[in-house]
Amino acid sequence: MGRVEKRLDELGLLLPQIPKPLAAYIPAKRVGNLVFTAGQLPIVNGELICKGLLGQDIQIYEAFQAARVCTLNALSAVKGVVDDLDKIVQIVRIVGYVAGIQTFVQQPAVINGASELILEIFGEFGKHARSAIGVSSLPLNASVEIELTLEVN
Repeated sequence: MGRVEKRLDELGLLLPQIPKPLAAYIPAKRVGNLVFTAGQLPIVNGELICKGLLGQDIQIYEAFQAARVCTLNALSAVKGVVDDLDKIVQIVRIVGYVAGIQTFVQQPAVINGASELILEIFGEFGKHARSAIGVSSLPLNASVEIELTLEVN
């Protein structure tokens, strides 16, 4: 077990199976020393766990937790490309999409779920640039979607 998976174990987290694409794309793609993930939804055992709009159907804490699930799914997609998460040099960027009603403006509080998890796992190497974007809907009525960009060796 490598250092990253050991850290996941210490945090009581399991890396899920590589998420199956919902359409004509792949979960992650390596280009040189960068890996880009497709947007990952909060899917656990094939089931979407957090549906609806923030400010109407879903509370911030639920979506915060869902962003953590999305991030674990993204790391699983990365592992499918590089085989060993210890090859991750740094997390470059997180992009988070939050489905909410028009007046919902707390997207950063939701995407903190992804950012804080990355920092818990990777420490200093997890410091990243980030965007938290509000949208009117996401695939399958998901409340949150996360993309990662990482540098690997």
